[in-house]
Amino acid sequence: MIRLRNITLTPDEPPDRLTERAERALGCRVSSLAVVRRSIDARKKSDVRIVYTVDAAVRDEASALARCKNAAPVTPYRYEPPTPARLPQTRPVIVGFGPAGMFAGLVLAMAGLRPVILERGEDASSRAEKVALLRKTGVLDPESNIQFGEGGAGAFSDGKLTTGVKNPRIPWVLEQLVAAGAPADIQIDAKPHIGTDLLPGVCAAIRGRITALGGEVRFSQKLVGLESDGGALTAAVTEHSRVECDTLILACGHSARDTFEMLCELGVPMSPKAFAMGARIEHLQADTDRAQYGAFAGHPNLPPADYALAVELDGGRRCYTFCMCPGGEVVPAASEPGRVCVNGASPRARNYVNSNAAVLAAVSPSDFPYGGVLGGMRWQRELERRAYDIAGGGYRAPAQTVGGFLGVPARMERVTPSYTPGVAEASLRDVLPPVIAGTIAEALPLFGRRLRGFDAPFAVLTGPETRSSSPVRMERDDTLQSPALRGLYPCGEGGGRLGRRHHERRPRRRPMRRGGHRGAVIAL
Repeated sequence: MIRLRNITLTPDEPPDRLTERAERALGCRVSSLAVVRRSIDARKKSDVRIVYTVDAAVRDEASALARCKNAAPVTPYRYEPPTPARLPQTRPVIVGFGPAGMFAGLVLAMAGLRPVILERGEDASSRAEKVALLRKTGVLDPESNIQFGEGGAGAFSDGKLTTGVKNPRIPWVLEQLVAAGAPADIQIDAKPHIGTDLLPGVCAAIRGRITALGGEVRFSQKLVGLESDGGALTAAVTEHSRVECDTLILACGHSARDTFEMLCELGVPMSPKAFAMGARIEHLQADTDRAQYGAFAGHPNLPPADYALAVELDGGRRCYTFCMCPGGEVVPAASEPGRVCVNGASPRARNYVNSNAAVLAAVSPSDFPYGGVLGGMRWQRELERRAYDIAGGGYRAPAQTVGGFLGVPARMERVTPSYTPGVAEASLRDVLPPVIAGTIAEALPLFGRRLRGFDAPFAVLTGPETRSSSPVRMERDDTLQSPALRGLYPCGEGGGRLGRRHHERRPRRRPMRRGGHRGAVIAL
């Protein structure tokens, strides 16, 4: 098989023309063809293209490769879970059943290790009821909400499957999701998306597979302590039980603040890290489509448009969009009483009226008003409490037009805020500190030059968004264990090992173009 990149079709052309284009590029007949990647190139509004990468079978591969510079041999790779030489005396424990904990549990179960998974929240069905209750009535369950429960934060806040990591095991992960009921197109789309409406069922199916292989998932089991002997882990303690173990994968997520506090008290090495905070911006999805697709907006063969924008400002400050949700809504992401924060979500069809994305300013420990390992976490709590009070309680969120935020009065009428339990019109500058509000205010017009209408006065900001990634990092040695507690493996967002792409300052490179509008490369 030959992998052929950059085969393009117009939105009006049917996919069955791919074989013809591949044969033209390779200069020979193609006996079979499979799509392995699909994305959208919308840089030229007059010539929007669907871009494919395909694997093609040809008779003379060497000749075809010599003729086509966009072709290369396919290098087969398939991840297989390891097979242990012997089973351990105690079962491994995983704390957290979000993405990291879920796939750690699946791999361990497939390896025959029968993991015990402790999740502080509830199963997907029960959790859905608690999320709905918060959105309808403003009643929060601190242990079962958009942050905590089966599937983690992503299960009820979007279902995008994007990563900046290049790893040959990614196709295997997507295969497991499809086997659990996810749509098959996530295996080829450049930005795969399952959807908030489908993902909880997929997570429940993966749980079923883990338990069928001998693993256990125990819900409503919040970790409250760890026991050790001679620097080695001996047990995990929850509010309701004690589980003996010498191996624990800690995948608690970025919002388990009480867990961070407990680990600090135990002396587990941790450090404050850079992260980002800001607000959600909403536009009409139709406006986003026009800005990206031009005359092709609304074409039935094009998905709702997305975008990804980033800028480094004078002085090294970074601002960027994050977790863009086409045809979606802004959702409540609170997990502590009396505090408000927001996130974004899209159903599978991405067919809601608004699009939304986080607009975030990167902050580092030198910006934190509080010292210590948990200084960033204390700052998050302060902003969330301030937002709750300013919006008048009930988990309503403060919202403001972009015009109002930038000092240009604009009425909140063209774009209706989608956040429930509801918004209170208020100045987000009273919520966000100057280092964040000022960075966003400077970046918005620059984003507007890159994506027409992004900084339109009638667009709506709802905030704060404080949970983009963990504000702490748990130290690990060369064996990926905590250097102070053998057997403790910090993992994923809970360990603060992810989410660093835009957060940390780097030497300045080419600045964002400050000229007229230019479309961005977007992906399905």
